[in-house]
Amino acid sequence: MEDLKRSETECIDAKKTALVVIDLQNGIVNMPNKAPHTGEQVVQKGSNLVQAFTEKGAFVVLVRVSSLDGHDMLRPQTDLKMNAGAIPEGWDTLVPELSDFKNAHVISKRQWGAFFGTDLDLQLRRRGIDTIVLCGISTSIGVDTTAREAYQLGYNQVFVEDAMTASTKEEHDYVCKTIFPRIGKIRSSGEVISLLK
Repeated sequence: MEDLKRSETECIDAKKTALVVIDLQNGIVNMPNKAPHTGEQVVQKGSNLVQAFTEKGAFVVLVRVSSLDGHDMLRPQTDLKMNAGAIPEGWDTLVPELSDFKNAHVISKRQWGAFFGTDLDLQLRRRGIDTIVLCGISTSIGVDTTAREAYQLGYNQVFVEDAMTASTKEEHDYVCKTIFPRIGKIRSSGEVISLLK
């Protein structure tokens, strides 16, 4: 009933909204241990969103994390050691389900967030976009960092809960229940598609 009330009172203006899809690339989608949604589920929901936004003429941004030679990636000293080995061939290639959307703007980032060091903010502002719809992997890393950057830049945001996932359900739930409601709105992929005008 609450979803119906929301649908009756709000819409997503395709002319002023961009879909930003975070890190749906071979090396991340195919990594094990995702919850509460599988990589396959997120790719399916994400590609449905890309299709809907494309059909409405909205701006679609596909973000991937990549490296030229490994020297352009962050390497701070941390307690948790991250894999700093060589990146396998094709690791940073977008999943096949997204490769057919030729009008999407593709951004390569070198860190967790999609704004820092990229032209994302510039491209959105030049198009008069004031709202972004976010989805992808991982809820608690790439999506969360991008969301916090967008919030600080003044964008309205919609988070597509069933089109994102994390390493654990606890990470995903924490961000969706604690962070995202403070900086935007949380909706399902079905709601977003039905609200897109």
